[in-house]
Amino acid sequence: MMSKCFRSLLQSASFAAVFVFGAGAASAQTLAYVSDAFGAVRVLDTATNTVVASVPVGGQPGHLAATPNGAFVYVADSLNNNVSVIAVSTNTVVATVAVAQPQRIAFTPNGTFAYVTSTGLNRNNVAELYVIDTARNKVVATIPLDQGLDGVAVTPDGASVWVASAETNSVYVVDTATNTLAATIFVGDDLRGLAITPDGAFVYTTSAASATVSVISTATHTVVATIPGLIAFDIAITPNGAFAYVPLLFNDVAVIDTATNTVAATVTPGGNPAFVAITPDGAFAYVADLDGQVRVIDTASNTVTDNPPVGISLTGITILIKPASPTTKEQCTNGGWATFNNPSFANQGGCISYVNKL
Repeated sequence: MMSKCFRSLLQSASFAAVFVFGAGAASAQTLAYVSDAFGAVRVLDTATNTVVASVPVGGQPGHLAATPNGAFVYVADSLNNNVSVIAVSTNTVVATVAVAQPQRIAFTPNGTFAYVTSTGLNRNNVAELYVIDTARNKVVATIPLDQGLDGVAVTPDGASVWVASAETNSVYVVDTATNTLAATIFVGDDLRGLAITPDGAFVYTTSAASATVSVISTATHTVVATIPGLIAFDIAITPNGAFAYVPLLFNDVAVIDTATNTVAATVTPGGNPAFVAITPDGAFAYVADLDGQVRVIDTASNTVTDNPPVGISLTGITILIKPASPTTKEQCTNGGWATFNNPSFANQGGCISYVNKL
């Protein structure tokens, strides 16, 4: 088992990688939102790998996740016991939602709900999974699971939420239709990062203590493979599902071939790689480093092509597409109308009206 000090370090920092597939507008921007443990979220333009904005959120921001329409970024702050909501259109905090010691965040595919893991304990000494209604930014349900909840992901069909527990060494499956526990799968020691393949067939979860990545079948709820030698806190899967990128704490980045569940390559970016997100086109893996830099890995060659300084101590990263104009009605919902600038809209109705005329 790892030391209490090391556990505390990991629990104070979180990650997630959320891929937002927007319309292919000519002026669409791909942006990386990177949290800095010293109270801010930095906005990195991936076209130039330069910081174009800094959003003060206070506290100790950790994991971030973007709504599927790219309109908002939700930031977990375990120090202040809340989740901050950043509007992408203005890069300002527009809401905060009270959550006890939030860790990581995942959205349903339609963006209606955010599921937030927590390490805070209720009166029954159990940690809960929080459900936030994104239209109102209000907690509408809490689901008691167990202690040490960390990694979380929603299946592509939106039917279930998968949650990793660092304390119980289990993965929990929650039915989103009823917000009730549907299954518990014992996996291994100190589970942290969790990602689901784009086809929804497999869940990958990391264990920092046992230095493994486990692969779970979503159909059978059983562990079907274990990849040894990987001391990891995070994991992100490429959009085509072919590879998983795993930052090995304080050293390298391992690239797992998901067809064989073996390490196909190892990248040495330098520094202390800890958190990872992949661009929606799958061309680059962005690795947030505890030393304040972002390492940019070309996924075709698995070489580091850039390492821009972003902050002081990076604790999370997510990537989204901010298109210049909408092409579907879905992009207008859940505040998406406010994201566009070519043209801009006064409300959701105006955005939908524009799409109807296309």
